[in-house]
Amino acid sequence: MSSKKLSAVLEKQIRRLCLNDFPCGYGTWRKSRDSTEEAGTEETDALLDLLTCPHSPWRLDEAWSPQASALRQLAVLQHERLQADFIYNYFTTLRIVDNGVSVIDDGLLKFSKLEELVLSSNNISEIPAENLPSTLKILELRANRLSALNSLTHRLPPHLEYLGLGSNYLGSDDDICYLTGRHWPQLVCMDLSHCEFKDQQALLRAVSTLPCLRTLVLEGNPFTLVPSYPGFTLDSLPLLSCLDASWISPEERLCFRGLAKKSDLIVDRASATVSVGRMRGIPDPLMSEDGNTPDFPVIAYSYFITYDFLSHQTVNLNNDSDSKFDAAHITEDCFSSSGLQSNKSCEKESSKPDTQALTVFSEETCHDIAHVTRHSTTKLTWSDCIDFSDTKTHVMSDLGGLKRFFNQGLYLTIVEEKVLSWPAASEDVPGPKPCQTVKEKKGGKGKESPIKSGSTKDKSKDKKKKSVLELVQDASIQRTLGSVHVPLQSLVQRGGKVDVLCDFGALHAETEVEAAPTLEKDLGKKLKEDKKKEKEPKRGADSGSKQKNTAASKGKVKETKDCEMEVHLEPVTVELKVELEKWQSASEAHHLLLPHQHS
Repeated sequence: MSSKKLSAVLEKQIRRLCLNDFPCGYGTWRKSRDSTEEAGTEETDALLDLLTCPHSPWRLDEAWSPQASALRQLAVLQHERLQADFIYNYFTTLRIVDNGVSVIDDGLLKFSKLEELVLSSNNISEIPAENLPSTLKILELRANRLSALNSLTHRLPPHLEYLGLGSNYLGSDDDICYLTGRHWPQLVCMDLSHCEFKDQQALLRAVSTLPCLRTLVLEGNPFTLVPSYPGFTLDSLPLLSCLDASWISPEERLCFRGLAKKSDLIVDRASATVSVGRMRGIPDPLMSEDGNTPDFPVIAYSYFITYDFLSHQTVNLNNDSDSKFDAAHITEDCFSSSGLQSNKSCEKESSKPDTQALTVFSEETCHDIAHVTRHSTTKLTWSDCIDFSDTKTHVMSDLGGLKRFFNQGLYLTIVEEKVLSWPAASEDVPGPKPCQTVKEKKGGKGKESPIKSGSTKDKSKDKKKKSVLELVQDASIQRTLGSVHVPLQSLVQRGGKVDVLCDFGALHAETEVEAAPTLEKDLGKKLKEDKKKEKEPKRGADSGSKQKNTAASKGKVKETKDCEMEVHLEPVTVELKVELEKWQSASEAHHLLLPHQHS
């Protein structure tokens, strides 16, 4: 890609001012001082009106410099002063935003009285200090492609008061070395927001050497996710007046007093707590059952919530991670939803491992990927309000990966699990009828021997055992009911917590139309297995009943197909809260970390 020089863009903007063309400059349209009124000439006031009138075709957008409008008026009033050097020296503010500039060349030095230079949203990758005018007081380079500050070695603008480096790829130890008072002795305000600084203590040691610094913007950096921010920063910079666009109150300073002296307590780890609360709106899965529903299989429904959260492990793209297949879980590639809309996924989840790979953006050539771990709540049976009350705390040391994860957000998924239970296969073999009771022949009276009474008791016990059937469970069937995306960018920008009510839309109850074919198929399999165990003569006698059962099941399916599915208009909602741990005072930090030090 060809480079685009800053001086070329500025020259183009100056030419667009048309300082030598109508209504500026000298020409036949201007009335001379000594001549009488002539046709085709304009008064000076009329020419000035053409420059400023909202409906004038000669009015220009001059947002790139406040001096542009004044310079055009000067071209009408005193055109003889507009020499090249005068024009360059006339500009004190230049704002070239989103113009594709990639190089700050030495042509900028012609603007010898420049005080404010705004170059946001361009493609600048280097700051050549030797090409910056010494008169510069404000330098804004937000949202460029800066990845290093090693070009800031000599001839820095000595009077610079504001330096904006936000939203760049800065954050190395070398970059921190160029943010000291030796380089910027007059700096009052510095913007380092949304960069990649991870070492809080090293950055604050460098920034604390800036003698005039009063305003500092650090939000959006990975280290701002740790519990010690902003307390440690406030106590480390006692002269600071404003942090992250908020004025620092005396009460805040008092709360965190002494925290800077406890640097051994400061650990670059973030702690995020994810809480899944109550779920409402799930339709009753047993509402579609009627009196003709077969006794078996026995169906048990349960529900749980899953979400993926970043883990601290990294692997190389060349290494294939082993995925374990859980054969006890079978997932269906279907929804029973009519209202699931944007950001609601329906992907097949068979054989998904607990740990998945989520690609993260990195400047490294090793192409690391960060792992996300799947977390699930406990499985609960259906009710109008299912309260999971599930809380998990995730401690992360990969602050850069956590920042990217928060910027992407997480997906919250509702899963329904269905388990079919069948009676255990009978092992009883048909045998001869129990022998008749033996009667005593003493005295000619027929009395039953003790053998009869004993066999009767055993028979009653067998009946009780048979009345309690032993059930065998099939492999569980999991079905994704819905998935919704939860944005978490605010945790990176302002910290604190995200407390949302996730709306999954309205769901249908699982009707008999969906369940009947599966049950009919399972019943058929069971019947075939039972028939194999019976003797050959009984096959003919049972064929009629089998045909009747099959006809009855077909009739039931036909009836349910004629029935319309009942729609529940109440949307399914799940309460979710994601909160970053933040110390509220120096004493709180000491008490929280004291048990860990003694353990």
